[in-house]
Formats: sequence, C-alpha cells, structure tokens
Amino acid sequence: MADRESPRYVILFAAAVCVACALVVSVAAVLLQPAQKANARLYMEKNVLLAAGLVKPTDKVDAKLVEAFFAKDVKARLVDLSTGELVPEDKRDARSYDQRAARNDPGTSRAALANNAGIGRLPDLAVAYFVMKDGAVDQVVIAIEGLGMWGTVYGFMAIDKDGKTIRGLTYYDQKETPGLGGEIGSPQWQALWVGRHAYDGEGLPKIAVIKGAAGPPDKDPLRVDGMSGATITSNAITRLTQFWLSDFGYGKFLKRYGKGAAL
Repeated sequence: MADRESPRYVILFAAAVCVACALVVSVAAVLLQPAQKANARLYMEKNVLLAAGLVKPTDKVDAKLVEAFFAKDVKARLVDLSTGELVPEDKRDARSYDQRAARNDPGTSRAALANNAGIGRLPDLAVAYFVMKDGAVDQVVIAIEGLGMWGTVYGFMAIDKDGKTIRGLTYYDQKETPGLGGEIGSPQWQALWVGRHAYDGEGLPKIAVIKGAAGPPDKDPLRVDGMSGATITSNAITRLTQFWLSDFGYGKFLKRYGKGAAL
C-alpha cells in the first residue's frame, strides 16, 4: 500500500484532485454556455424594451414577454457602420450577433479614429432595433458605449422616426460612483432625455449633459441636466453619446433612417 504521508503520494493526490476539478469546471462551462448566452441576450433585449418605453423598470420582464415583443413589435437588424446601410437579413442573424465580441475581434472590427469617448475599436457591424407601430417604423434603438469615470459604460438610446428626437435611454452596464455618476442608471435622470434633440439645426450631434439644470425639452432641446458632483461622468456621457450619433458611429444610418429609408 502506498505511503499516504510520503511527499510523492501527496503531490500525486493533489495533482489528481486538480485535474478532476479542472475537468468538472470545464465541462460545466461548456454545458452552461448556451444558457449563459441566452440569459445575456435576454438581459440586453429587456433593456432595448426599456429604452423604447415598451416596458417600465418596475415591470416583470421574462423571456416569454421579450419573445412576444420581438415577434410582433421589435425587429433587430445589422447596420454597416461605414456606409449606414442595413445588412441583408439572410446574411446574419442580428439577435444572436454579439457586438462586444465583434468589436474585440480584429477580423470583424477596425481601429477607431482618434476620439475623446475612449473608444479604441469599432465593430464593422452594429445592431439597430426597429420598433414598429401599426405596421410602420415608429422608433429605432441603437447601442451606445464609451469610457466613463471607472470603466466602460454601456447603454441603449431610442430615436424617433424623425431621426433626431430622443424617445428613451437606458444604461444597463456601468461602474460609476453610486449616488453620483451612478445616477446615469436612474430612471428619473434617464427620463430627462425624452424629447431632446440628438442633432442641432445643421445636423451635428450636439446633445450634451451640462453643469446644472437644463430647460424643458421644447425650449432647451440640446441640453440635459448634469448630475451633482459627477462632472467627469457627465462629460463622459456627452462625449460617448455624440460619438455614436456622429458619422463615426450610427450617424450615417440615422440620416438614412430619418429620411424614411425602407426597412
């Protein structure tokens, strides 16, 4: 019988335990990957519905409800950011497209031109969610992201069929300081964006978070209330929003969309 107190036995036993544990973890990761991806997509699509105002933050939103909306009222499409054109539906499934993974893959992305939003790479394709009403496009939801104070901020912005009026906003992944910059996740602050304009009269993305209070949307359409004690985050939100509304982001697409380009 092996000497269980010998160094050789201890080392072999520890190695066997490590191999067994690694095997269990690897198998579990492979088996759980489909469920993890499904849950991640459900969370993302729930936030698309929030940005579009189709559900409220207090609503219980499960997979069945999300599927019901996407079967009838929401249509996901891919946009070629370099041209602003929609990718043919039969080329790739937009709902299963992982925009973050595409951005990080050199084969499906490109280096972003110098910018102040902290964006290093851009995916070649980005997702746009068309929200339908009475058989026609009523609004579109785009993905926005950029560097905040403590990390990358991810969100969705809904734009009216006119291509410029903001219908809704949500940030679903952010690491800003709770009670300060973290207020970007507050439904009350997000509601301040509704009715504002993404572009000025010359078509430039000028919507900005200011220091202090802005006027009502009809009188002060290009400015949003700043967050007390969160100047860095407020400026970051301005920069990343303007970036994605520009021709570097969804700008070319939104111009086509605002002119009534066919879905």
